[in-house]
Amino acid sequence: MGCKEAIYRVFAYLRHVLTAWNTTGEGIHSPYLFEIVRFVMRDENAFYCFAEIESRRRLLLECADTLDVVDYGSQGSKDGKHVPRRVCDIAKHHLESAKIGQLLFRLVNYMSEHEKRPLEILELGTSLGITTAYLASPSSKNRVLTLEGSGEVLRVAQGVWRALRLENIEWQKGNIDDTLYIYAREKLDVAYIDANHTYEATKRYAEYLLPRLREKGILVIDDIHYSPQMEQAWRELKDDARVTTSMDLYHVGLLFVDSHYLKRHYRINV
Repeated sequence: MGCKEAIYRVFAYLRHVLTAWNTTGEGIHSPYLFEIVRFVMRDENAFYCFAEIESRRRLLLECADTLDVVDYGSQGSKDGKHVPRRVCDIAKHHLESAKIGQLLFRLVNYMSEHEKRPLEILELGTSLGITTAYLASPSSKNRVLTLEGSGEVLRVAQGVWRALRLENIEWQKGNIDDTLYIYAREKLDVAYIDANHTYEATKRYAEYLLPRLREKGILVIDDIHYSPQMEQAWRELKDDARVTTSMDLYHVGLLFVDSHYLKRHYRINV
């Protein structure tokens, strides 16, 4: 990360902290969204699987093995660029934080209990599989499909899932610009975008996924304040006519499409 990018993110974070709510749900009109804030975002209990998943993260952070990573990156290369990267470096710089991974676990867990049926979950950008593990762990009945561009990275992720005894994860390897439109299911409960962090790709992925969300479905976008491009994509998506409510948690943004919700945008500290 360059100096300019680092300064930009510091100011974006300070802006968020100074303008976001520390609410525990007060002021949110929808009972369902109120419960998501009160019982998901403000839940500090450690669930049974957190320690085991984080132990796999620590092993990845200690692994010096070098992978031949196929990086489709921000340039939109159809063939991808082969880049040698150490597992520990990928784990340090590209894995979602424990805080956000555990938030996603609680969100899926709450939705599973509320819907009382298996959920369909899609992840764009597997990386080393830690966030995938958080998405898959709430219920073995949920179906998680994750898309990853690099076969060697995916191989490491599969080892993580085997160690965690997770059998409800399906995966597809290849450029997400191709695999998304082939393998995405027609109806989704949760879609998590953590792939190509550019304006064009984020908008394209989100606009394809929004019509696939069920009534209570949620589109989660990672790194919405990563760059001016990502912030622009986030602003346009939260104002999209299909989006009824949005929540800016700084590290991630949540988009809701339930027509029963009022058109509202919330900035929330988590």
